[in-house]
Parts: sequence; structure tokens; C-alpha cells
Amino acid sequence: MSDDQEYRGVDDAPAPMEVPSDPEESLDAVREAALRAGLEEYELTEDDLAALAGEAPAETEAALPTLAVIGRPNVGKSTLVNRIIGKRLAVVEDTPGVTRDRVSYPAEWAGTDFMLMDTGGWEAKVQGLDLSVAQQAEVAIDMADAILFVVDATVGATASDEKVVKLLRRSGKPVILAANKVDGPQGELEAAALWNLGLGEPYPVSALHGRGTGDLLDAAVAALPTEMPEVEIDPEAPRRIALVGRPNVGKSSLLNQLAGERRVVVDETAGTTRDPVDERVEIGGRAWTLVDTAGIRRRVHMTKGADFYASLRTGAAIDRAEVALVLLDASQPLTDQDTRVISQVVDAGRALVLVFNKWDLVGEDERFLLERSIEQDLVQLPWALRINLSARTGWHTNRLVPAIDLALGSWDQRVSTGRLNSFLGELVAEHPHPVRSGKQPKILFGTQASTRPPRFVIFASGFIDPTYRRFIERRLRERFGFEGSPIQISVRVREKRKRR
Repeated sequence: MSDDQEYRGVDDAPAPMEVPSDPEESLDAVREAALRAGLEEYELTEDDLAALAGEAPAETEAALPTLAVIGRPNVGKSTLVNRIIGKRLAVVEDTPGVTRDRVSYPAEWAGTDFMLMDTGGWEAKVQGLDLSVAQQAEVAIDMADAILFVVDATVGATASDEKVVKLLRRSGKPVILAANKVDGPQGELEAAALWNLGLGEPYPVSALHGRGTGDLLDAAVAALPTEMPEVEIDPEAPRRIALVGRPNVGKSSLLNQLAGERRVVVDETAGTTRDPVDERVEIGGRAWTLVDTAGIRRRVHMTKGADFYASLRTGAAIDRAEVALVLLDASQPLTDQDTRVISQVVDAGRALVLVFNKWDLVGEDERFLLERSIEQDLVQLPWALRINLSARTGWHTNRLVPAIDLALGSWDQRVSTGRLNSFLGELVAEHPHPVRSGKQPKILFGTQASTRPPRFVIFASGFIDPTYRRFIERRLRERFGFEGSPIQISVRVREKRKRR
């Protein structure tokens, strides 16, 4: 039995569907109706039905609640952050004071999305850099919706910990107490002593091994607000562009070229830029905000010193931007560093334009071979826009704005629920999901949950194979474009109603 036959049945719409006068619209409506048929047999929530019927919402962005990780130096805050987000993004060392800035990471637990803010260690009566770090931690407390207070259970509550407790009480924010470095029964006894801090139950955890982090996150998520205000998007605000790449690929030179003057320092020494530099420039008669960032080095060079902190701030600049121009040195082969920078932009969900700088240094005879090599290296990113230019001479820099506009247009693009389900209906009819272990999951319907980047939610009767998800993404791009923008596809499994 084909997918079309299996889904053919009573449509869940209460009224007969009007037949559009446009033949193409009529075909879309028929395909959508075929996909929607039989939905009443499945356990759908009110949110599911609202998503199916919904169209484009108002241009707003939902703010995520913030969970700040606070504690004195070297208690394992960054290790715990890495454990929660599931990636080694926060740098960890045995030396106290490695983290200095407030750095936020998107996180998720038990279906709740939130921002996790790593901070430097808080200490009282400090001067200089340590004072700045402590002040950053205090700012994080003010910004947060809930606090995850980390204490070293093997050391116990110190005088600094007790002063942090006073600071947290004055804030009035909900506090979850994490007793870290608990690796066994003896550690749990040491953690129990932290009841004396007066912050409620201490949760014994081992950030290094993951012990007890589930219970800790359950409590932390429960303390976060369930509703956050919607932030309206100002359509008149200048779009934010981050210039990123490994050191000495010409980011600052490109910024100066676009600005038409020497705005930032340029030197042949790699690593001249360390802090992100925001510059308001006018390109093509329009205002833009360009963020020049420090080059992202290899991990082995990021263990200490200013380069490491510059890289952290570069990641934050990518998160603040809307589109990233990833500069690559055309005169050299693509490196692992280049690939890691591109992955960081894609993981952050930002629009992407690949800029091959120093193209004027490539000989005419070498360019064809270089193009073939680039296509092979970037085979996983066929949707990324590419510009070949020279930041030093300005050659082909006029092609940047059209590419940025196209990438941002894709980043903002929304596909209506009707068009999306028509597309899915056609896709399922032509290429149904393969049978796995005697079962064939059916796509019930889909909707675009959000933009910036475009995120699609597909409701299905079973698990969708990753290869089939990639097939859906490729076909989505063939039909609707999305050049220069990553797209995200998630699947929600819905089971059939139980017969009574």
C-alpha cells in the first residue's frame, strides 16, 4: 500500500476545502489535504493542532531564561558548564581564574531551552583584573533568572563562599546549590555539611564524571521562569555582521576597506586583534554594524593567555551577530582551524558567507584547481555562499552586500504551513521513508516553528532516520532556496490513539 493510500481518509478540517482558482495552488491544496488526512487517529495536543493551522507570527524573538553559574575560583564551574551543554566549549584548567568574562551558551534539559552563563570566580577584597572578574560575576547575578551556586564539597564552605551567599540572598533570585567534586559516599557526607549555608538542599555532583547532574538540572530548570517576554525585532536597526576566521586572514583589512578608512589596527603579525570591535559603517548607502574579531586559534594554543580570552569573546560576537563572514586565505589550503570556525558559525545558527580573501595572490592557472579543491573541502556545505575577493585592493568587495542580503533573506525566510505540507505530501508520495526493522514511519505534518535560523518541526508516527532528515533538508533547499542560511529540522513522534 502506498503512502498516499494509507493516509487517504476523512480530513480533519471541519468544513469542505475551497478549491483555489490557480491550478498550482489547487495542486498544493490537494497534496496538503492528503498529508493531513487521518490525523484524528493520532494523539495530537492543542499545541500540535495550533502549529498545523498557524501562519507567520509577529516578528518577535522569545527571550530565553538565563541560568548563571556562580562560585569562587577553581570549584569546577566551567567543567560543569561543559557537562550541561554536552560540549567542551568552556576552557578548563587546574589553574584558578581561567574564566574571566561572562560567556553564555544555549542549553537544553528535559525539553526546556535556556541560556547557561559561565562566569569567572568571585572573590572579596581583590584588586586589578581579579576585581574586574568579580564585578562581571555580580553583573551575571543581576542578569540571571536563577543561580547555580557551585561549591567544592571536598573543601567545604569557605569564607568566600559565605560572602557569595550574602550576595545571592540580596539578589532575591532562586538559588540551586551544587556540591561539586563528589565521587563517592564519602563525598556525599561532605556535601551534606553544606546545608549550613542556608540555601536549601545541596545537590552532590561530579562535573567531571557526570554523577548527579540529572537531579541538579531538574531542580535548576524548575527554578527558571516558564514564560519569558517577547522581544520585538526592530526592522530599521542595522544588521550585525561578524568578521571571523583564523589569525591573519585579513579580517581587519576587510573592515577598513568596507569602511573606507583605517578604523582598526592592521599588522602582519597574527593576533593583532584581541577584543571584538564594533564599527558602524555605511556600505551601498545603508548602515551596517561590523564586528571585527580575534582569530580563532588551535585548541592547544588556547590553554592560557590573551589568545584564549580573545577566542571566547569571538564566540560571543558570533552569537550577537546575524550573519558571519568567514574569511579564508585563498593562497593556502583549507585548514582544520578554518573548518572549526565554519562549524562554530553553523552551530550558532547564523547566516553564513564564505569569503576567500587574497584571491589576487592566486595565479590564473591555479584558480581552476583551487575551485575544485574548495568544492571537495566544502562538500557538506553546498548551501553556503562564496565570494572571492582581495581585502587589500578592494577587488570584488562590491559583491559582498548582495551575498549578505541573500543570506539574511534566507535566514529570515518563512514557509507557510500550507506550502510546507504540500511539499511534504509530494515528497512522501515520491520517496516514502524506508522500512526499518519491519516498520515504516509516516510523516503526519510539519510546520516552521521559527526563523533566524529557519527551524522546522515534523510530526511523525515514528523515528525518522538521519539520512532521511538530510534528504528532507536537501529537498527543502531545492524547493525554497535558503542559500546562505543553516536550517534546523526536529522530529516529534506522535502515537496512534488507543482503541477503547
